[in-house]
Amino acid sequence: MKVAITGNIGSGKSYVCDLFKRLGVPVFDSDYEAKQLYYLPEIRQRITHQFGEEAYHEDGSLNRSYLAGRLFSDSCALGFVESVLYPVLNERFDAWAEQQQTPYVMYESALIFEKHLESMFDAIIVVAASEPVRIRRVMLRDHCREEQVCARMAKQWPQSEKLTHADFVIIHENDDEDGFLMEQVERIHTTLVSSRAS
Repeated sequence: MKVAITGNIGSGKSYVCDLFKRLGVPVFDSDYEAKQLYYLPEIRQRITHQFGEEAYHEDGSLNRSYLAGRLFSDSCALGFVESVLYPVLNERFDAWAEQQQTPYVMYESALIFEKHLESMFDAIIVVAASEPVRIRRVMLRDHCREEQVCARMAKQWPQSEKLTHADFVIIHENDDEDGFLMEQVERIHTTLVSSRAS
């Protein structure tokens, strides 16, 4: 089984993924994997052709600030990058999933619904927290102002909308309540393993 785990910025999705990993569930970090794709020769060539040599530093590393500036201000540029990355990323996920010897695997991404990836998965888990909690977490994590966090939030579906499309919901409101969080994770894990076995 392929299970997506998603949630809006600041929901604590990555922390929840770590709890699933403790139970032996393999998790595919789509953000990390996508960043590695920029260094594939064929993708680097297409990115450089589209955005110029400035897209990469002289040492070969990706010029993230330059590229982010281009993508943030130009939806067509963002669409181009996604059209280059996503097909390869999805192929890598499928190949990786085939290698795992577990009842199910997880695909971690904040943008499952925004990128219309729902059909790839047998189930979708949404990690949820109230907006003030999410804003506070991101401000602490990224050392940024509230308005910057809200601008990033505006690019994602509202949490309420995601919850209506979820097969499972994990509430991650309090950072100090690992026990309650783990209970939710274990309950979903048991359900997924049982459904796979049947």
